[in-house]
Amino acid sequence: MRKALRWLLSLVVLIGTVSAAGATAGAATAAEPAAGTDIKDRILAIPGMSLIEEKPYPGYRFFVLNYTQPVDHRHPKNGSFKQRITLLHKDTNRPTVFFTSGYNVNTNPRRSEPTTIIDGNQVSMEYRFFTPSRPDPANWSKLDIWQAASDQHRIFTDLKKIYAKKWLSTGGSKGGMTATYYERHYPRDMDGVVAYVAPNDVVNKEDSAYDRFFEKVGTKECRDKLNAVQREALVRRAPLEAKYQAWATAEGATFTTVGNLDRAFEAVVLDYVWAFWQYSLVADCEAIPVAATATDQEIYDSIDAISGFSFYTDQGLAQYTPYYYQAGTELGSPDIKQPHLKGLSRYGYQPPRNFVPRDIPMRFKPWVMDDVDSWVRQHAKQMLFVYGENDPWGAEPFRLGKGARDSYVFTAPGANHGANVAGLVADQKAKATAEILQWAGVAPAAVQENPAKAKPLAKSDAKLDKYDIEREPTLRP
Repeated sequence: MRKALRWLLSLVVLIGTVSAAGATAGAATAAEPAAGTDIKDRILAIPGMSLIEEKPYPGYRFFVLNYTQPVDHRHPKNGSFKQRITLLHKDTNRPTVFFTSGYNVNTNPRRSEPTTIIDGNQVSMEYRFFTPSRPDPANWSKLDIWQAASDQHRIFTDLKKIYAKKWLSTGGSKGGMTATYYERHYPRDMDGVVAYVAPNDVVNKEDSAYDRFFEKVGTKECRDKLNAVQREALVRRAPLEAKYQAWATAEGATFTTVGNLDRAFEAVVLDYVWAFWQYSLVADCEAIPVAATATDQEIYDSIDAISGFSFYTDQGLAQYTPYYYQAGTELGSPDIKQPHLKGLSRYGYQPPRNFVPRDIPMRFKPWVMDDVDSWVRQHAKQMLFVYGENDPWGAEPFRLGKGARDSYVFTAPGANHGANVAGLVADQKAKATAEILQWAGVAPAAVQENPAKAKPLAKSDAKLDKYDIEREPTLRP
């Protein structure tokens, strides 16, 4: 789902006793720790686990760690790499949440919403091939959803020996996708899944759902205002590109991967409407300039603030090469017609191939997402999907079929890509919270008798519960 929306817009250690990349998760078992052993020592006793740093936080221990993973879980002796993970430790007698953003890991203490709800521990994983968790040399064919799910499986297998209570997996956007793929490939690991705003591009070539979304999202007044600015930016391509070139020259920005500045300029402009709805609300439309009377600078500044002219430079794309590679090989990416730009757009929504260096080979595998979609419909168990009503990525959501059990798809009214359980209507909020507590094995008796009484067990903490929504101007989940 193209970060730029084109995509931005706008989600084990197999070394062991056999070899540095060799043992299986089951073989890498540490000796039973003595009573009273410090939690850090227990964690570092896991083969392949090493400490980067420990950061203090009241009521918790927070560790930034490296964990040795095989490059290829099918052939674990063929090389290894260090994968960053973090651990927010509360108590081994509490349940644990396995979180991933699907991108880089945040190395500051943070709590996902499910972690706050169940008052538990949290393990967070950096997705493979996002630096520094990238093999060297990088064999890009080993970046796929099964390999990443196997990374999680190995981490879970080792940490489950310490954190023996129930586990939930979660993540937002590409992280929600990641939690879903993990459940599909290792359905016996987790006791529940909470996937936020997870796109589900089952048929990559059929994107009419996005067109229907943009025809009705928000208000007509807001849609028309956004479309007018986007169109005006292409009408004024020459003077706006001159501003873009001046900025690029001053910053030393280059455009080798995308091809040239003109392609990058149009990619940013085409992301504009998507990015607005991904990260903004209807009320924010008031700040959008009136295209007919706006100056070049006002048009340029609005596009830059919402889409971000820095993203399609080589420097901006470099961090997200793994995402675009996956979008172009397995995940799929959205496309929309945008008829109001007819005669002005030269390239349309550009494919992921245009945002990945040409020396990295790519081949799309259309059966991968179909497999996941079919599995969720037929086998989902204790899975919760949360979407935002005004989030473009929710235009193609996960759906539940007759084979699903104790699973739900809820939509937060008026919400964008930051949709969460707290933003659901009252009865769905209570139901979702109660189910999460039940799945984690910590639902109070009162909640078991009456789900309407469900509420988070942990006290709110503005810093710890800060939702770091990745607002990278470009089209990706």
